Amino acid sequence: MHPSVSTPTGPFIWPEKIGPFKAKRLPVILIMIALAAYPGELGELTRGLMTDAYVQVSAFVATTLMIFYGAERIFKFNLGSALKNSKGWQVPLSAVLGATPGCGGAVVVVAAYSSGNAGFGAVVAALTATMGDAAFLLIATRPDVAMVVLPTSLAVGVISGIIVDRFNKIDYRGVAAATCELAPLIGRIRPKDYIYVALVVPGLVMGISQLALVNLVAVYGDWMLLVGMLGTAIGLWVWSTSPVQAMTNVNDEPFTRVTEETSFISIWVIGAYLAYDYVVVFAGWDLKELFSSVAPLLPLMGVVIGLIPGCGPQVLVTTLYINGIIPFAALMGNAISNDGDALFPAIALNPKAAVMATVYSTVPAVILAYGFYLFAPNAFL
Repeated sequence: MHPSVSTPTGPFIWPEKIGPFKAKRLPVILIMIALAAYPGELGELTRGLMTDAYVQVSAFVATTLMIFYGAERIFKFNLGSALKNSKGWQVPLSAVLGATPGCGGAVVVVAAYSSGNAGFGAVVAALTATMGDAAFLLIATRPDVAMVVLPTSLAVGVISGIIVDRFNKIDYRGVAAATCELAPLIGRIRPKDYIYVALVVPGLVMGISQLALVNLVAVYGDWMLLVGMLGTAIGLWVWSTSPVQAMTNVNDEPFTRVTEETSFISIWVIGAYLAYDYVVVFAGWDLKELFSSVAPLLPLMGVVIGLIPGCGPQVLVTTLYINGIIPFAALMGNAISNDGDALFPAIALNPKAAVMATVYSTVPAVILAYGFYLFAPNAFL
């Protein structure tokens, strides 16, 4: 339902689109532009964080998606068909799809279950294994930790899926022929897709240089800020005018899919970066001290936040971990309990299945979170 306000001529219904812009997204873009353009420390900090988000995360996300979608197009393989024909390997394959960074793999499994081509154990395996878009942020900033979290989530997903298939005899499907073709078809490569992908190249070079501990300001100077802000600006433009909610249509071109999905992920990353640094710099809060006062509850908080649909809260949890505010135990619990954006189509197609799959994934999440908290409290600091 659209919001409405009273006018002299009757109620005014806020339109879904304003020109090329999405009405619900336009205020977010205007606020970000205003923050970046603001003079003084606020504007300088905002521009720096936007540049960091692009170089540290967005460029790596775009590169990963290009490899994945490019290979999919070149080799003409279909994940849904592979899952349908996998027979005894359905649960492990579903867990692998779920563990793939982003939410696409988990959505494929949800669609296969809805259409009767996969079992409920496959859904549990995928949703347990997935870390959603937060995986991109972790891989880009702490690859050493990602090498532990993602395989662990994968293993837990496989075990959970096998157990559920063994003991669960309830079919939660709604409409037997339900589909998950929720994403609109854009149908063409646009000029902004070419520009965005072209900017990824220098962004990736700078991101790799940073991982190699190169002083980016000394080496690249203003070029870093220029590339970061241009990439961010185009990403904001794409997101604010996009018909896509999170996932793209499988029939769209790889360049288009990369641009759309990276822009969507980048919004959450920028938001998490800004929220964290604004609180620290301007509010003067010592988040580490604040969170340490409730340390025993942090693993449980990570798990509970993971139950919230969408990737925004999960990206924020990962950001807190990267900055040393919460322990690895909380990150691990969140990684297993969170379903990312894959939970949205799951709720839309099979709400009972979505709820039960989330309940099942919560159990191992709590066990591992407190297992690390009690027996390896200083792991991966």
